Amino acid sequence: MVLNYIWIGLILIGIAFGILYALTTGNVDVFSSMMTAAFDMAKTGFELSLGLTGVMTLWLGLMKIAEVGGVVNVLAKMVSPLFVKLFPEIPKNHPANGSIVMNIAANMLGLDNAATPLGLKAMNQLQELNPNKEQASNAQIMFMVLNASGLTIIPISILVYRTQLGAANPADIFIPILIATFASTLAGIISVSIVQKINLLNRNVLLYLGSVSLIIGLITWYFSIISAEKLRIISLAASNIIILLIIAIFLIAGIIRKINVYETFIDGAKDGFQIAIKIIPYLVAILVAIGIFRESGALPLLIDGFSTFFSWLGIDTDFVAALPTAIMKPLSGSGARGMMIDAMKTYGADSFVGRLSCIFQGTTDTTFYILAVYFGSVGIKRTRHALGCALFADLIGIIAAILVAYLFFH
Repeated sequence: MVLNYIWIGLILIGIAFGILYALTTGNVDVFSSMMTAAFDMAKTGFELSLGLTGVMTLWLGLMKIAEVGGVVNVLAKMVSPLFVKLFPEIPKNHPANGSIVMNIAANMLGLDNAATPLGLKAMNQLQELNPNKEQASNAQIMFMVLNASGLTIIPISILVYRTQLGAANPADIFIPILIATFASTLAGIISVSIVQKINLLNRNVLLYLGSVSLIIGLITWYFSIISAEKLRIISLAASNIIILLIIAIFLIAGIIRKINVYETFIDGAKDGFQIAIKIIPYLVAILVAIGIFRESGALPLLIDGFSTFFSWLGIDTDFVAALPTAIMKPLSGSGARGMMIDAMKTYGADSFVGRLSCIFQGTTDTTFYILAVYFGSVGIKRTRHALGCALFADLIGIIAAILVAYLFFH
């Protein structure tokens, strides 16, 4: 429903701005520009979706190996002691614990097809424990915020789009996204814990969150004290090496589990092909709307407004052109994807704005969509502090994304 309003709004506001521009300047060429942009963006959406097929097929094939090979289960067991403390209302041996851990682990690996069914299953299991069926329980809110904060280890789709749009090294945003998405997730956990009075000074919680925070902090500190050229070299090498190691781990896990790795890859690859084809109408629709909105002058006006405001505050404004992706992300994944692609096409995949848009896209998830789907699936009408905590996590993620982009790419 939110995407419906966004799509209609982008087109109608764009048309209105185009008419206003023509009336005030007498220049009717704006209408030609808007229609040309609409057709060009439709063509771009189709070409991107077709180009996406090969890489998406590769990655979903590898992810299927990870799923069947037990990598998701291993991740689930690793984080289980932490989640037990974050969900004190859930009985120790309740099946919801397993579904929650599996859902988060699947999200971390980018296994959307596996993560969503597990998430809906977990929400239904939590609803069984909920004494007030129309009001979100503490456990349901923590679970929703963890999903909305979007912790991701492998941002598959972003790497794919950067490849399609000509990035010299598509993986160069890997470490920046990892840092920013962790900041968002940590902010979500802390905000919910404060409201729900969960003690984060527990030994297990401190061990998990403290260890990861220390590692992320040391990485950020080290990259802040070395030269820009050395940072670029290490970042590119580390990003690619980490991804290759993850692929190797997937394959080794499959060998250890004695599965037919090749056939498992083919099964997952088939899903990748189907998903890539299904994306075509969604991508074309949102890119056409963005093209009309941009050429009408509405998008440049919005960006100029942000630029003027931040200039007035004395803040560097190079990041402003990427803000539409950040603003759109909590509302619509498709809309944010379109904004990210538009930024890379307009400024270049390897530009500061193009890279920052990718980091925004990978930092958090679609808060309003997740809230609607997860709570709607169990009939929750009163969400309490869920939205506020999720949006706070989004805000921290946006700030972290900007800071880390300046550190790595500016």
